[in-house]
Amino acid sequence: MLTVSGGGSVMIDLKQVLVAIDFDEMSNVALTYARTLSRTFGARLHVMHVMGNAFLRPMANDPRAIEAGVTRRLLDTLTDDDRNVLHAVPVLRTSEHPAEEIVKYAQAEQIDLIVLGTHGRPGMAHFLMGSVAEKVVRTAPCPVLTLRNHEREFVTADPPAAPANA
Repeated sequence: MLTVSGGGSVMIDLKQVLVAIDFDEMSNVALTYARTLSRTFGARLHVMHVMGNAFLRPMANDPRAIEAGVTRRLLDTLTDDDRNVLHAVPVLRTSEHPAEEIVKYAQAEQIDLIVLGTHGRPGMAHFLMGSVAEKVVRTAPCPVLTLRNHEREFVTADPPAAPANA
């Protein structure tokens, strides 16, 4: 429960948390936040990866083998705790427009919060490459938590358990 100015209070109710990952370092940070928020609020965790359409690109590898490998990597990302406690839903989509796919899924599944890592590219790199996170923030049907590398994080590892005889 949050107390707002004026003395009233507000309850935050998260039932569905979506984290979009691309298997990089910032994805790991976003996944840590999403797991923690899901656990704290008793929300179901949706872990989504949007891969480009391998059938549209010339490549030496079989696109089906690539998709199978990405599926395995997505499933390997989930822990037993994710599956058993957070009732995690692995989601793999194929699209050349990941932001649109994330937003479409959030709408269809009535997601309450989207968590994304962002690289925080400056200037021209941002302009040329665009930002999936920025597009999601602008079009999402729910709040979006974006994360980038900082010196200080507010999610920390659990403290060690106290000895039983203490």
